[in-house]
Amino acid sequence: MSVSLIQTYFPELTENQIQQFEQLADLYADWNKKINVISRKDMDSLYEKHILHSLGIAKVMAFAPQTKVLDIGTGGGFPGIPLAILFPEAHFTLIDSIGKKITVVKEVSTALGLQNVTAIHGRAEDLKERFHFVVSRAVTQMPVFLRWLRGKFEKEQFNSRHNGVLYLKGGDLTDELKGLKTEIFNLQNYFDGEFFETKKVVYLSKGNFIS
Repeated sequence: MSVSLIQTYFPELTENQIQQFEQLADLYADWNKKINVISRKDMDSLYEKHILHSLGIAKVMAFAPQTKVLDIGTGGGFPGIPLAILFPEAHFTLIDSIGKKITVVKEVSTALGLQNVTAIHGRAEDLKERFHFVVSRAVTQMPVFLRWLRGKFEKEQFNSRHNGVLYLKGGDLTDELKGLKTEIFNLQNYFDGEFFETKKVVYLSKGNFIS
């Protein structure tokens, strides 16, 4: 699989964006030799299981220019880096508690020439900055995740959806999301392939979990 998979679902990419997505394969292959950022067996399906999966959020939300997005538990940069490539006029802060993974995020961002990415080694709970949206890829159970987000949201709103959370999750979420007012988007409605049959984007407006 290659960048052509991304172009299939995002045909409006600029030449620069295409080049940046193309570079990801070599960059992650190289870093994966030094640090196990991505499961070895997943490297052959990087474009499907990591890059396109990250971009599932973009099928639900097109971030407006100047939107500030926080990616919690970004690991090697997912979903933050693919989203930063797609939305160059929004700003993405990627945070992870594992320093060597943030090293990868910084190096990949620099190699791509991304001016809209800030990488932080630390815990989300300790961040003082505020954001319009928080994204993540299944770092923990949703009720736990939401407790980390108090005081993290901007009041100003200028996107098509209210400020809140866009969370990539898979499987049966019935118990985990009980009592929460969510919108759930099945990625199989946007992307082909068995991998996406159980994958979802869960959206929560901040007003539904922060008083």
